[in-house]
Amino acid sequence: MLMFLPGLICDGRIFASQISAFPDALVVNSYGMADSLVEMARIAWAEADEHGVQQLDVFGHSMGGRVAMEMFRLAPHRVRRIALVSTGIHPVAPNEAAKRGQLQKIGYESGFAALVDAWLPPLVAEGRHATPEYAMMRNMCLSKGQAMFDAQIKALLGRPPFEDLLARLRCPALVMTGELDAWAPPSQHEAIAKQIPGSQLVVVEGAGHMIQVEAPDAVNAAIARWLDAPADT
Repeated sequence: MLMFLPGLICDGRIFASQISAFPDALVVNSYGMADSLVEMARIAWAEADEHGVQQLDVFGHSMGGRVAMEMFRLAPHRVRRIALVSTGIHPVAPNEAAKRGQLQKIGYESGFAALVDAWLPPLVAEGRHATPEYAMMRNMCLSKGQAMFDAQIKALLGRPPFEDLLARLRCPALVMTGELDAWAPPSQHEAIAKQIPGSQLVVVEGAGHMIQVEAPDAVNAAIARWLDAPADT
């Protein structure tokens, strides 16, 4: 069964077009106040267990890609396929905590809406900000609040290394990002794909970081091809 894992302060709304195309899929709609990637992975496996699903085709977007890898670390035999989308494998950079802290400070000093309005626009390709889809994403992020943002930032800053796990992946792997994604660029995904035996690299033309909303048809087509790849069961 296919499972979608959202990124930072996102939920199932970000996958509306994918759920329409793949209606039997599961979505982790919330990680609650989990402040570690391992805890988020356990929440995702608990969702699978609740539905009686033993093996998953895991699609992780952004932070969700890191959650997908933690799911693999916890139960590699249960991951049938994996998609790492608009994400990264790099460890915490020397200046990363300070940069993320600057965003948090905006929220503390000017309100959470100001934080979202500083953080979200660069994640979407230029020309797509005055759209209903952008308004949906903004409202989705606003609904999460500062406390959840802080918890998930803590999770990202405390992320364990997993680059060593990539070579252990023996399942069909989709590595995908947007051509215009400045946060998780194509070069980063080329490096990821090189470390996963037999992986498929897809770069979606004209899309930014919020690829599944910006280019749903291209993303859904890539998912369909990925799901068609033979996998051990």
